[in-house]
Amino acid sequence: MAQARVAGPPELSQTLITIHLTKLETALEQVRKSHPKLNPTDQAMLANALVLAGRHAIALHDSRGFVWPDEYKEFTDSLVGEVIRVQEQLEDGKKVTKRVAKSADVEEPIPLTIDLKPNYEAGESLLESRDDLKAVFSDAMQEGVEYAYAGNDIGWQWALDRANWLTLSDEKVTRKVKVKVRFAEGATGSELGGATKAKARKR
Repeated sequence: MAQARVAGPPELSQTLITIHLTKLETALEQVRKSHPKLNPTDQAMLANALVLAGRHAIALHDSRGFVWPDEYKEFTDSLVGEVIRVQEQLEDGKKVTKRVAKSADVEEPIPLTIDLKPNYEAGESLLESRDDLKAVFSDAMQEGVEYAYAGNDIGWQWALDRANWLTLSDEKVTRKVKVKVRFAEGATGSELGGATKAKARKR
């Protein structure tokens, strides 16, 4: 007796798919082009999953990942020591003279770069019991995704821009902290208005 053949998920194109986190309709259009065999509902589900994986990207620090927003306290606690050290380096590197003290109205902010990777679990959770779409989603992430975004499109950028570092550091951090997030694993990222494109490290 012949067995019924189970259809697998549509094959992916070999090109990088660009997911726009600011213009969701643009992300959907990209999914339609790269997965024309999917029906419109499935295309929308896949686009939403890819967008959520980018918006809820996991922050990487000290050899572990931090999920936004659930691990906000754990992540900021882990960053405080680094922020304090950078502030001390800035202070040590600037031998303040009376002339400098008079002219330095604004202190140099503390630069803080946060590496990210897509939140695979968050994206997959939108697909619920659709194992066929989960397979397409997984393949899309492995084939390559480029996220185009403005800073506040990403949860960790939004949260850290609003962090009160003076309070978090028990008043040890007195300078402004300038945070920049970038995709460093599992995807590439291009910040809208930015001059450079972040390249993901190969896994």
